[in-house]
Amino acid sequence: LKIFSMANNSQSTLSKKTFDVVAHFKNDPFVGHLSTPITSSNLTRSYLSSLPAYKAGLSPLLRGINIGYVHGYFLLGPFVKLGPLRNSEVANFVGLVSTISLIIILTTALLIYGAVSFSDNEDTEKKSIIDFLTPEGWYQFTSGFIVGGFGGASVAYL
Repeated sequence: LKIFSMANNSQSTLSKKTFDVVAHFKNDPFVGHLSTPITSSNLTRSYLSSLPAYKAGLSPLLRGINIGYVHGYFLLGPFVKLGPLRNSEVANFVGLVSTISLIIILTTALLIYGAVSFSDNEDTEKKSIIDFLTPEGWYQFTSGFIVGGFGGASVAYL
């Protein structure tokens, strides 16, 4: 092992530029996000921009319908195949009722979140980048979620 003096060691580290795999986002240590090859890649950005929550050109109501439809459609399967009545003739109907009940619970949670996060006392003149992150947009999103959830569960039941 070689022992260097503090003066030589500090000068050698300043002159070398290293590449860190995990670094601060935009070299700002005060941002609560770490920039990694996964989170900073174009593939990740294009995937996230194709999701209904971030897709350009959709109204909050259509975003809610799209997300609710997918949730309603895919939540029916576990209730039918893994529920306590899975071997009976009424398994599909009980799965539908369970899915609709869960969609109602999720919609209630969305309403509570919207009431707490987007109170009417805030300045509503600020324009949000994402249109459903406003009080009106959030309630439209929630309305679309319950309609889409019921529709997705109904289509999966048929």
